[in-house]
Amino acid sequence: MSLETHLNIENIERSRDGVEYHPLQPFLPRNARVLFLGSFPPQRKRWCMDFYYPNFINDHWRIEGAVFFDDRTRFVDEEKRQFRLDDIVAFCRMKGIAFFDASTAVKRLHDNASDKYLEVVEPTDVRALIARLPHLRAVVTTGEKATEIFCTLMGISVIPKVNSFVDVPGVRNPDGEQVVLYRLPSSSRAYPLAFHKKVEAYRKMFMLIGMSMG
Repeated sequence: MSLETHLNIENIERSRDGVEYHPLQPFLPRNARVLFLGSFPPQRKRWCMDFYYPNFINDHWRIEGAVFFDDRTRFVDEEKRQFRLDDIVAFCRMKGIAFFDASTAVKRLHDNASDKYLEVVEPTDVRALIARLPHLRAVVTTGEKATEIFCTLMGISVIPKVNSFVDVPGVRNPDGEQVVLYRLPSSSRAYPLAFHKKVEAYRKMFMLIGMSMG
């Protein structure tokens, strides 16, 4: 079964046995240099758009706005309390930023979005994702669960600390560049790091993989 066959918006409701399937298609621009790999989307009630990092109080899109435009509100509609989806998608396609998650099916052990209470039923075939991104330079994780899942699946023995990276064993893109796993601080406001420090960390990663800030 292909990723597209069972990862669609109709699968958002939990099945009878409590398993929740990924509600979004992988977003994989062919020019992508970086793949953000989360754990699993939050519950639908926390969404303000049908895309990755949909929770309005998560700062991922504010960080990207600050990194690339020096404007944390570049992708934010404060009046409607939502993100500017069309602008986000166009920006990610232009820059080459891909998104998916380390799990395609989970059980939520508590009624919240915490990774701590996610039971992974089906991990993502991350090798299949990587194979579809010929210019990939880095897989980026920002949470412990996604990092651990990716490391297990790809045979990485040393889990990188926040703001560090490790090579993904045996994985190079067709240009011969080594693909790395880069771990960044979480964009969740629950993560204890000042916003400007997160912006600095994300900017450093993008610069490392050769992505222009202009």
